[in-house]
Amino acid sequence: MEGTESGNTPGISRRALLGSATAVVAGTVAGGGPASAAPGAPGHVPELWHEFTRDPYRHPQIPFVGRAGFGGGSPRLPRRPVVADVRDFGAVADGRTDCAPAINRAIAAAGRAGGGTVVIPPGTFRIDDLIRLGHSHVVLRGAGSGRTTLHATKNLTELIGPYGSRYGGDKSSWSWAGGLIWLAPEARFASLTSAIRAQAWPFEGWTGNRRDEWRALTAVEPARRGDWTVTVADPAALRPGALVLLRLSDDPGHTLLKHMAGDGPGPDAYTWSDKSKLLSYVPYEWPVRVTRVRGRRVTLERPLPLDVRPEWEPRLTTHVPELTGAGVEGLTLEVVETPQRPHLLDLGYNGVVLQCAYDCWVDDVTVRHTDNGFGLVAASACTLRRTRVTGRGAHHPYFCREGSHDNLIEDFTVEDRTAPAPAGTQLHGINVEGLSSYNVWSRGDMRMGTFDSHRGMPFANVRTDITVHNNGRHGGDASAGPLFGARFTHWNIRVTNGRAGLMKIDGLAPFSATVGINEVREFDQVDVPDFAGDLRSRLELYGTTDVVRPRNLYEAQRDLRPRR
Repeated sequence: MEGTESGNTPGISRRALLGSATAVVAGTVAGGGPASAAPGAPGHVPELWHEFTRDPYRHPQIPFVGRAGFGGGSPRLPRRPVVADVRDFGAVADGRTDCAPAINRAIAAAGRAGGGTVVIPPGTFRIDDLIRLGHSHVVLRGAGSGRTTLHATKNLTELIGPYGSRYGGDKSSWSWAGGLIWLAPEARFASLTSAIRAQAWPFEGWTGNRRDEWRALTAVEPARRGDWTVTVADPAALRPGALVLLRLSDDPGHTLLKHMAGDGPGPDAYTWSDKSKLLSYVPYEWPVRVTRVRGRRVTLERPLPLDVRPEWEPRLTTHVPELTGAGVEGLTLEVVETPQRPHLLDLGYNGVVLQCAYDCWVDDVTVRHTDNGFGLVAASACTLRRTRVTGRGAHHPYFCREGSHDNLIEDFTVEDRTAPAPAGTQLHGINVEGLSSYNVWSRGDMRMGTFDSHRGMPFANVRTDITVHNNGRHGGDASAGPLFGARFTHWNIRVTNGRAGLMKIDGLAPFSATVGINEVREFDQVDVPDFAGDLRSRLELYGTTDVVRPRNLYEAQRDLRPRR
């Protein structure tokens, strides 16, 4: 059942909380006394920030995410020339004509032309099928989220078929997969949907339905987390600009999983062997572009997310062909309004999903009345900007899973539901799971939901500069293992209802940082740490509101760009 407030905790009004940056602030600074800010004061720089700037790629609690998102964190998205108008392919904004075939024909034509922008003019266009972007460098652009609307009448169960869970039970995988606007490589989309129709529930990531569509390019010699350059056994198959997978396998002692959790006594004592769902997520697969090859020395687009050790059989490999340089812009996807379904039985009235996509984006897009809003499934280096989830309430407003890495979700809004939640439904929020790492949620306004982890030990993710009415609940089955791995950071978080759960994580996440959060307390769902002993987590500027400087951890890291 959806989480609710206990009723015995006084709330904080949104107006008061957002305006309190200039108010007197009482809090505790690590190693010091109360922190306060007089009106107009510049704020407080925590010790953690000073430490981070001295060693930004290897800090024990804070990950380096300054290159998350499209183009290594580029603030500008490409503008591709217009090559097609959906009206020329038969689309009509009359509310009666099914325009999905016309839109998909226009997208296919742009793909055959090698890329470009497909425009949808102002108006409401009915779609009775999903919209597929399967060619690189193709952009679907409306006239703005307030001007162009795609009105979807069917769900993914109707369009593709029931999608069961590869982990068993009667769950619908449309509860966490697939979109009515679906960005995925054409061949990957075809193989996924064929497997679903055959009821051979697939793995959804970079190496195919059975995780066997890859070949080794070269072995990698030992290296440290934060290194930008690695030494390989044979560079012959590597070229600058190529996208490769860094593949790390676990060993019988589960030392890779322990490393993702920060190493040390807690992870060493944890029982890993019975976490069947978690174990299915390894090998860890991290997509990254090669930027330079000099002899056996290979420079990467981003620093290594983990140590590279011989016992993990480190190698660079191939993968299914990626979707790259594709985007969706300037439109609203509104689905026919139906009551939210019971938990894990979604039919697939889903929004926009990026899958096996690298350097792709979504900008100025709203979804309304969806089961699930925006999804990242084995997607990396993508940017979701100026996105909004609204309407009758979503199960997952945002989900990030199946090994998604280095993504940026910024200027996002989760509006309050427009209809009461039916009994038996669930609300999560901004979800991350399945060993997903180095993702950023920045400048958010969450009027409902929570900072959801579905277990599966996501690690090294950042949530920063977000206002949240914390009334959601996390999910995740016990076989998926820990809620958090190491280097999870919550930085400048404004909780409007005073609920601590999944916001203040110094007692839950190992080697984590909670910095600049107003005073909160536990009620409703209360979790215990997965790892025993000292978590070696950090808490600074607790009990404060909007006084931590830098105010936005991602932007500060992006602007820092320290020399390497």
